Amino acid sequence: MDFLLDVLLDVCVDTLKLLPFLFVTYLIMEYFEDKAGDRITAGLERAGRVGPLIGSLFGALPQCGFSAAAASFYSGGVVTAGTLIAVFMSTSDEMLPIFISEAIPAGTIAKILMMKIVMGTVTGFAINFILHTLHRDRHGEHVIHDLCEREHCHCEDDEGGILKPALKHTFQIAIFIFVITFVAALLVDFVGMDRVASVMTERPVVGLFVIALIGLIPNCASSVLITQLYVGGLITVGQLMTGLLTGSGVGLLVLFRTNDRYRTNLKITAVLYVVGVAWGILITLTGITV
Repeated sequence: MDFLLDVLLDVCVDTLKLLPFLFVTYLIMEYFEDKAGDRITAGLERAGRVGPLIGSLFGALPQCGFSAAAASFYSGGVVTAGTLIAVFMSTSDEMLPIFISEAIPAGTIAKILMMKIVMGTVTGFAINFILHTLHRDRHGEHVIHDLCEREHCHCEDDEGGILKPALKHTFQIAIFIFVITFVAALLVDFVGMDRVASVMTERPVVGLFVIALIGLIPNCASSVLITQLYVGGLITVGQLMTGLLTGSGVGLLVLFRTNDRYRTNLKITAVLYVVGVAWGILITLTGITV
């Protein structure tokens, strides 16, 4: 019983931390939907050209709320898939606080953060280029009303402007995140991360693929485990980066909740996994250290 209460408390705290980000996100999206015009659309198109760079910089900040915001913006057609991937890849969740608490040299932390930013930016620009070439980018679409229809929130019936609809969406997404994160936390404890960690330390190559899967777990436990394994000298730099690149906090959760194009969501998840492993292999083969 004490264990369940501890997990419940941790999940409550994590969900509460996301509320400001979610609210501001949906407030902005409602504004775009309410005031959308040629000027805003043109502005988004210009911003989209450097979106992956901006997304990587924001994602590197020690807060997974930006990945949740990016997922919602993508579902609303505000940012490109490349920008979304860039944010996901640069998101570090609990990495930075743990590094600081463990007195890791500032130079090492800076190198790791810079690597994540560069890798996220390069990957994001590449994805945008490919999708643009194939004419499959959704940037510039304003589809917040589609989300309203799926949630049956009747936002169009509100006469109080954009505030009330934003609060409704925030509450609905927060409940979803709370439930899924709670279940994920229970599963993580049941499986036992120590057993999974032993695979990564005993089989380095296989460990890259395993740690990439761990990074996809929508819970701070994944980034905590990955970072602590590195601090303890149990995994390589390549494995560290792979796990951190695929880890996007609750970003994937919000994406699957807000975007009804589930095949697209699965493709984004697959790309995140493959790219994370690819960067890890490259780091391992080139012998890059921090």
